[in-house]
Amino acid sequence: MSKSVKTPCIGVCSTVFGDEVCRGCKRFQHEIIKWNAYDDIEKRSVLNRLELLKVQIMQSKVMIIDEDLLRSKLHDYKIKFDEDSDSLCWVFDLLRSGSQSIADPSEFGFDLINSSVLNLSELKKVMEEELFQLSEAHYQRYFKTETFFNA
Repeated sequence: MSKSVKTPCIGVCSTVFGDEVCRGCKRFQHEIIKWNAYDDIEKRSVLNRLELLKVQIMQSKVMIIDEDLLRSKLHDYKIKFDEDSDSLCWVFDLLRSGSQSIADPSEFGFDLINSSVLNLSELKKVMEEELFQLSEAHYQRYFKTETFFNA
């Protein structure tokens, strides 16, 4: 039996205020509304899109130096993450949950690629904003089709 696909909701929904893309989980408004009616394939499709965007963002910012250590630390600190996703997504989830409490990334199995990033809290803000921008661009390009037909 396969495990059920869990929601990526982090409890910070902005679609209730009219956003087409949630500032919390980065799903589209219609995906949030229909989530419970989606089958596992539809849910996995949404999660795969978000994973691809996270990897795109993180691959230029961090490198994994010890995946086993990273996995272990995530379990130790009870950070919610999908073990089936790319380990760069694990770092994304880790930083989203606890960027301010990590002094040395190497103690968590990863390191920063760009030394110009001042701290992990700054990186958290950058990666969250980039994910939101990419999600919005994806929504505008592929789901806001009336814009193309009314031009």
